[in-house]
Amino acid sequence: MKPLIILLSSFIISIFIIKIIKKDYDFALSARIAMSIMLVFTAIGHFAFTKGMSMMIPKFIPFKEGFVYLTGIFEILLALGLLIPKFKIVSGWTLIIFLLLMLPANIYASINNVNYQKGTFDGHGITYLWFRIPLQIFFIIWTYVSTIRV
Repeated sequence: MKPLIILLSSFIISIFIIKIIKKDYDFALSARIAMSIMLVFTAIGHFAFTKGMSMMIPKFIPFKEGFVYLTGIFEILLALGLLIPKFKIVSGWTLIIFLLLMLPANIYASINNVNYQKGTFDGHGITYLWFRIPLQIFFIIWTYVSTIRV
């Protein structure tokens, strides 16, 4: 829920700041700025909740903590790429693929009741997916519309 709030509030603030600076609305740029802010916010979670996020990764995958750090850095790089006009399309497609690849970790975490913030197995469980899957689809559509379809 927090990433969605960050995304939408950043979008609204960006719309007005860009209107003041450029004297015109630029919804695609505002959407990319908002997605970048949200990605940095979620990337911070990779460093603050490493133990819990590593619990979201299936047991057969090695080096879980390193993988969590790596994906956090990757999210920051994607956030930067969305803001650089030359890289926005490739960053957009990469982010879409990344979001699709992360969905199985969210499903695994829900099935195993992972609470990534506490690093425990008392999470929301499978009901979390009723929110998370539509949210992931929303993020994918948001990225597509603001980077590729523009």
